[in-house]
Parts: sequence; structure tokens; C-alpha cells
Amino acid sequence: MIRRRLTPFAYFLASIATLMLLLTFVGNAASARIHLTPNFTMGESFRYHIESRTTTTGTTTTPIANPEAASQLKQVADLEVRLDVVGVQPAANGTPGAARLRATYEKASASTETDAYDPAAASLDAQYNNLQGRFVEFTIESDGKISHITGLDEAVTNPSAAAAVRAWINGFSPSANLPSEGIAIGQKWSAERPLENTPLANLLWRTASSYLRDEPCHVPGQATAPAPDSADGAAPRATPPGPLCAVILTSFDILRHGSASADATPEDYRHNGLRSSGTWTGKGQSLDTISLQSGMLLRSTQTSTQKMDFEIVSALSGSKMHYAGQVETQSEITLIANASAAQ
Repeated sequence: MIRRRLTPFAYFLASIATLMLLLTFVGNAASARIHLTPNFTMGESFRYHIESRTTTTGTTTTPIANPEAASQLKQVADLEVRLDVVGVQPAANGTPGAARLRATYEKASASTETDAYDPAAASLDAQYNNLQGRFVEFTIESDGKISHITGLDEAVTNPSAAAAVRAWINGFSPSANLPSEGIAIGQKWSAERPLENTPLANLLWRTASSYLRDEPCHVPGQATAPAPDSADGAAPRATPPGPLCAVILTSFDILRHGSASADATPEDYRHNGLRSSGTWTGKGQSLDTISLQSGMLLRSTQTSTQKMDFEIVSALSGSKMHYAGQVETQSEITLIANASAAQ
């Protein structure tokens, strides 16, 4: 048998080939993407606890001065919501179909502290308290988007309370904010959407998200069983790993689109003979924990700060209203233990 020695050049080619194989393996592993859209089953039920704290400070200047007007408001809302799956569309191409959910407010309360009597704050508390026993229905589409919300007008009439309920409903489906092609650990993405129902036009809600890691799922209040001891006195046997959850961090900002000198009046304001100008900025963060197995949200925490300084003028009478203030919000949505599909 004749043995041939590899030349240095042959060694070089072999090393390159091995390196390419390793890079291909690493690249395939890094590009593995997952989709976190829930796959609901008819008749399933889930319960969530929602808590929010809002602190508002600011002053409003109007043609009729009110020296006794409140300049600071602190509100705490506490709710428990049961979600029942009342309709499921057939899945298509292996992806979950749309699902119809009913959100029943089993517990609802709110309390407000102000530095002066504020009838609007008292009315808002009453709206939250009136939610108890009422329900709202909505659809989670196959892409996670929320649609066809019904019953909201019957549950609340206050615009601020209605906006809060809509925000909580959207919070139940974080997959709506994920890339349609799926996500992988370490991936980052961004998005923009208009900020609606504000006195200033062309405001944007810009988000930047990152898939941080996977970690064992944990439902608050649900105990973790310790590893059983072995009968022969040896080291305790390791328990099988439980379900994993994706941890996603999102930062967001409120920005003005276009030139700062452009007219900031929304069309509906203009139609009613009003003109508006000023600034509205904000920033914050949210941290979401989502089950890899079911796509269900286990926990979402969010903090935000918004600063407003704007003026609204009547084109007909010339009367003005000026507001300058700040709103700080902390909120948490948590899946309650013993729900029918905790993971």
C-alpha cells in the first residue's frame, strides 16, 4: 500500500471544508424560527389578573380660570378577567385559525387620589367598577391581530376607560407584534404605527424589540415541585425540564412624523373649526413572557412616560385651551395559576 502525504495546500482545503460545514450548521441553528400564535380549542378558559397604576400631573389653562382644579391624579385599577374560547375557525396549512374569545370581568375596581376634587376622576372610577360582571368579545386572527371587538360600548362609555380596555385586549395577543416570518433567539425587529385619538396629528408609536432568551415557564402562585430523592441515598434525580417560555423585550417611543413646523391639526379637529399645535413625546419598555408550547401570554409588564404640551384654538371665536403635563403608567397582565391551559 502506498501512503501519500497531504500537502500543506491539501490540509488548507480540508480545513476550509470543515469550517464551511461548521458555519452551515451554526447558521442553520441560528436561523431556526418559531411562531408564537396561540392554537385555541373550543371551550378552553383562561384567567388573567390586570393591574395598572397611573400618575398624571399637569395644568390646564382655559378662558375660565379654575384655581381649585386638580393638578395631580393617581389611579390604581385592579381586574380579574376570564377568557372563554367561544368559537374557533379551522386551521389552514398547519397554522392556527382565528378564534373568538369572550372576556368576562369577574372582578373590577379602581381608586383615585387627587389633590382637589375632580368629577371626571370620580366618573372614571365608576366606569371601571361598572365593568364587573360585564363582558366583551373579540377575535384573535391567525396572525395574532385583534379584530371585531363587540360589547365595549355597553361595558364602558368613558373614552379613557374604553381606551384602557382596548389596550388590555391587545395585550392578550402579543404575537400580533411579532414578525410574520417567525422569530429566533437574538433577533431584533422594529415597527411603527400611528398614535390615534390625540389632539396632534402625525404622531407615531415606534417600537424596537428583541428576543432575549428562553427560560422555564413560571405562573405566579404555582409552586414548583422539588426533585425527588433517590431511594438508595444517591444524589437526587434530576427532574425533566418543564415547558419553556420566550422572553421578549420591547422599547417604544412616541415621535412626530414630518417637519416640526408643519400643521399638527388632526382632520376631525379641523372639520370642527379647531386648530392645534404643540408637542407630545413618550418612551417606555415592556417585557413579555410567552409559552413556546401554547403561544399563550404568561406575563407582560410595561412602564411608560408621556409628556404633553399643546394648545387648541377655536378658529371661530379665538378662545384657547392649553395643557402641559406628564403621564406615568405601570401595568402588569398575569396568567393566573390553575387556568385550563397555563402552559
